[in-house]
Amino acid sequence: MSSVVQQLRALFVLGRISNFPTVWSNCLAAWLLNGGGGWVHFYRLCAGASLLYAGGMFLNDAFDAAFDRQHRAERPIPSGQITACAVGIWGALFLLLGWLILLPLGTLAALAAFLLLAAIVIYDAIHKYLALAPLLMAGCRFLLYFLAASATRNRVCAPVIWNGLALATYVAGVSFLARGESTRAIIGRWPLALLFAPIVASVARNSNRDFVSWIATACLFAWVCSCLHKSLSSTGKAVGQSVAGLLAGIVLVDWSATSYQPNGFSVVFVGLFVFAWILQRTIPAT
Repeated sequence: MSSVVQQLRALFVLGRISNFPTVWSNCLAAWLLNGGGGWVHFYRLCAGASLLYAGGMFLNDAFDAAFDRQHRAERPIPSGQITACAVGIWGALFLLLGWLILLPLGTLAALAAFLLLAAIVIYDAIHKYLALAPLLMAGCRFLLYFLAASATRNRVCAPVIWNGLALATYVAGVSFLARGESTRAIIGRWPLALLFAPIVASVARNSNRDFVSWIATACLFAWVCSCLHKSLSSTGKAVGQSVAGLLAGIVLVDWSATSYQPNGFSVVFVGLFVFAWILQRTIPAT
């Protein structure tokens, strides 16, 4: 493998690009739930959100450099592929550029983007020292939902809020589970119940469900159960595989939230889920 390819792969690993499809599906779901809008603005939204995500992931590695040297020596910084200083600079630039790209989407969207940026930085800086840090990660995903919805018009409807909270609960469950991946700690089972929040929300809020809606919810339920089967009473690699699968499952959460709408976007969500799964084969999701 050439040095250029190695460096490029290191950047992809730092940015966790295998999770980009989940960012795009969050944007699409909230966009649709809030009534949609011009697609040019949607593409700008996805570009800005992707840069915010990448910047947050870069800063995450920069802040976690000491921890990774002890527990994750394969990561780009401890393995000597790039310096922590360079990663921090790249992360800050990505965050700034992402926010600037999102500014033209309106005052509410710009404010939501700033709050998301702040939440990302706070999470990266303190998540190793705060037991409830997964709630901050959940808040980041909720703010992404709010940002995507506010980019359609200067208000956010109730379905966005409720489905955003359900997604945030799911992400909190994934984040609590992920804490046992590197340290090989035994995983408590109570956070796993959080993963079923989107299923409960989807069934409870959508009384007039069609066949596609039931299929979407059933796929989410089956995928969550399949991922959890690997991690129960396990540590280390099995937990990592479960976390990666559950991260890809974020796309299924979005599909379940929007599948009752007559928009014909189910194939897009399924495609994003498959794309995330394929990317994870070469680029680690965590």
